[in-house]
Amino acid sequence: MPQFVVALARRTGALVRAMRPHHWVKNVVVLAAPLFALALDLGSLLRVGWAFIAFSMTASAFYLINDVRDIEEDQKHPVKQHRPIAAGLVPIPLALSAAAVLLTAGVVGSYVVAPWLALTIGAYAFIQAGYNLGLKEQPIIDIMVIAGGFVLRALGGAAAAGVPASGWFILCIGLLAFFLGIEKRKAELREVGEEEETRSVLQEYSLSWLRRMESVVTASALMAYALWTLEGADTPWMLATLPFVAYAIFRYQYLSEEGKGQEPEKVLVSDAGMIASVAIWAGLSLTILSVST
Repeated sequence: MPQFVVALARRTGALVRAMRPHHWVKNVVVLAAPLFALALDLGSLLRVGWAFIAFSMTASAFYLINDVRDIEEDQKHPVKQHRPIAAGLVPIPLALSAAAVLLTAGVVGSYVVAPWLALTIGAYAFIQAGYNLGLKEQPIIDIMVIAGGFVLRALGGAAAAGVPASGWFILCIGLLAFFLGIEKRKAELREVGEEEETRSVLQEYSLSWLRRMESVVTASALMAYALWTLEGADTPWMLATLPFVAYAIFRYQYLSEEGKGQEPEKVLVSDAGMIASVAIWAGLSLTILSVST
C-alpha cells in the first residue's frame, strides 16, 4: 500500500477520534419527547434520526474547536494530553476546516427538515460557542451550559417530531443534566487532584462543594420527576417508574465515587446496572403510556 495512503488513513482516523463519536450517545436524548408522545411513525423517526445526526455533527464541530483552543492546557492534563489535537496527530487547520463543514451541514440540513429544529441547533451552537469563548471557565455557569445543551437536544427532538414539550419535561431533563454535569466535574477533580495545575475552572471547585451541589440537585431531580408522574403525566401509573429512576441516579453516584463519572456517555453504555435500569424504565414507561392512551 502506498505510504501516502497509509498516512491519509492515519490522519483520517485521528480526525474521527478527535470528533469523539463515542460522545454521540448523549444525543439519544432527542428521542425522549417523541417516545413519550408515542410519535413513532416512520416519518417522525426519520426526522428525529436526522436531529440525532445534526446534533452529533454540531457537537463534534465544537469538540474540535474546543481542543484547538485548549491545546496547551490539554497537554498538561494526564488524560487529555493523548487527544489527537493535543498530541499533534491532527493539524489545527484541518481541525478547524472540518469543524466548519460539520457545523454548516448540521444547521443547514436541519432547516430543510424542520425550521424549529434548525433554531434549536443554532441555539445549541450559540451556547457552545460561548462555552468555548470563556463560559467554561466560570464555575456553576459551566455546568449550567452543559445542562442547557441536553435541554436543547430534547427540544430539538420534539421539534423534529412535531410534538409539544411540557414544562415538566424540560424541568426533569434539565435537572438530570445538571446532575450529570456535577458528577463530571467531581470525577475530573478526583482525577487530577484539588492541588494540581490543570483547567482553571477545576481550581474553583472543591469536592466538598460539589457534593453539596450534588445533594441539592439529586433531591430536586427526584422530586420533579415524582411530581411529574402525579401531576403532569397522562396517567398516575407512571409513578411506578420512579424506583428505576432513583436507582439509576444513585447507581451513577456510586460509580462516580469509584472514579467512573468523568465520561457519562461511557458509564451509561458500559455498566450493567445502568443499562438494566434505563431499559426497564423505558420499557415500563412506554407500556404504561401505550395502555393509557
